[in-house]
Amino acid sequence: MAGSTTGVLFVVTTWGESHGGGVGAVVDGCPPGLQLDVAAIQRQLDRRRPGQSHLVSQRKETDVVTILSGLAPDGRTLGTPISMTVPNTDARPAAYEDLDDLYRPSHADYTYDAKYGLRARSGGGRASARETVGRVAAGAIARQVLSERFGVQIVGWVDSVADILVPHGAVDEDTVDEAAVDAHATRCPHPDSAEQMEEAILEARDDGDTVGGVVRCVARGVPVGWGEPVFDKLEADLAKAALSLPASKGFTVGSGFAGTMLRGSEHNDAFVPGPHGPVTRTNHSGGIQGGISNGMPIRIAVAFKPVATIFSEQDTVNRAGEAAVIKPRGRHDACVLPRAVPMVEAMVALVLLDHALRQAARG
Repeated sequence: MAGSTTGVLFVVTTWGESHGGGVGAVVDGCPPGLQLDVAAIQRQLDRRRPGQSHLVSQRKETDVVTILSGLAPDGRTLGTPISMTVPNTDARPAAYEDLDDLYRPSHADYTYDAKYGLRARSGGGRASARETVGRVAAGAIARQVLSERFGVQIVGWVDSVADILVPHGAVDEDTVDEAAVDAHATRCPHPDSAEQMEEAILEARDDGDTVGGVVRCVARGVPVGWGEPVFDKLEADLAKAALSLPASKGFTVGSGFAGTMLRGSEHNDAFVPGPHGPVTRTNHSGGIQGGISNGMPIRIAVAFKPVATIFSEQDTVNRAGEAAVIKPRGRHDACVLPRAVPMVEAMVALVLLDHALRQAARG
């Protein structure tokens, strides 16, 4: 399977480069008969697009999606491939001409060049966050299926930026919703933390620099039994999906690394009777045990590095291996976190729906 395709039964292929004619995705395996909410797809793309606030890249893309196939005239899914396309209306490949011979620090320029013998110099090509348009569009379809047919709801939010962390327990993972997340441009639902994060992002931008952080995400309503032992464990597939996102550098599920500080007697999730079967008193496992969902909310976190493009001089080398100095310019995020929230949600949705369909196929 090619590297631009993911999924076993709900199969998604994304295509397009940052400064090419457009980007998009093909979704194969969507169940037939779904009254597809195209407005919901557009809403998620609007949450991802550049230029949406003063905190993100000012590249002016409307990111209007067109669905080319897979729908009946009344808007129901046919069960055949759904092809979606979004044009690049503000691409500026000429802005990268002076970088043709230089490798930008912490970008994929050198590795792509070494692998293929050439690279898409304009904006990083497939390594650009522009590629995630297709993921978010496909994820919006997956989210609709998960919600309508399985009762699953997925919510992500910014939990930290630089050294600013939302206080433990300040966001209620059982009730937080998209409206609360989107109430502030940072996509942090804790108002005091959001204000501090905004200041940190603006300060970094004024300094010609960037900052990173962490997105948390919860999936509520996931039933018991999703996930495949042993190499397709649910958390393993979630980790691969999350770490395939541009700028992602870390993944945890449940208690994550903090769980290593506890004893087993503290970390174990005791079972107690629930209205529809066993539930756990705590959720250090993050809703997954033995690689299979246990019916509790799935809790993950994804760490994103500071955006690699900074606006100050850096040492580098050219394609001949000679020392050089580079000072990028253009339209880039000082912090990817606000736009990363719908990306993380999309990847969680793609994995969960794929495993839902795999479980349903067992009969």
